[in-house]
Amino acid sequence: MASYAFNNSVGGSLVNLTSATYKTTIIAGCVTGATTLRRIWLTELEWAANDVPNATDCMIATDISKFTAAGTATAIVPPGSDGLIDAAALGTYAVNASVEPTFTATTSVFFKNINQRASDKQWWRDKATCPISPAVTANGLGVRHKSSNYASTMVANVLVEE
Repeated sequence: MASYAFNNSVGGSLVNLTSATYKTTIIAGCVTGATTLRRIWLTELEWAANDVPNATDCMIATDISKFTAAGTATAIVPPGSDGLIDAAALGTYAVNASVEPTFTATTSVFFKNINQRASDKQWWRDKATCPISPAVTANGLGVRHKSSNYASTMVANVLVEE
């Protein structure tokens, strides 16, 4: 399997959080192209608030859910995580959604709250426990965030394998 690493600071404008709805920072989707449809394994995730905290302490919720339509975001081509991979990534990757993906209800595969003054990292121990995208064209995983009163931007970094 090839490994790729990217973050949402590589394209588009960072999105501001709201309390009403999640805002998607990372999109990893499957496509059928010249090769066989491939799943995407999300093996590592790091995330944090990207601006000064609010005066009132609050939480930031992070969720990874499955989508059935990718919405609109800045497309990127993730580099190989070790710098030596010669194959280009075959999935479709995007950052900083301006139009949210269509998430399927009750498909959350990861959820965690952090304090606005903290950052966090999630590492899955093996391919059997990490979030895996559906092997369906134009479906995938979205990393998204919301907060009760932190209203600035988030940054997220992911490692994926195809």
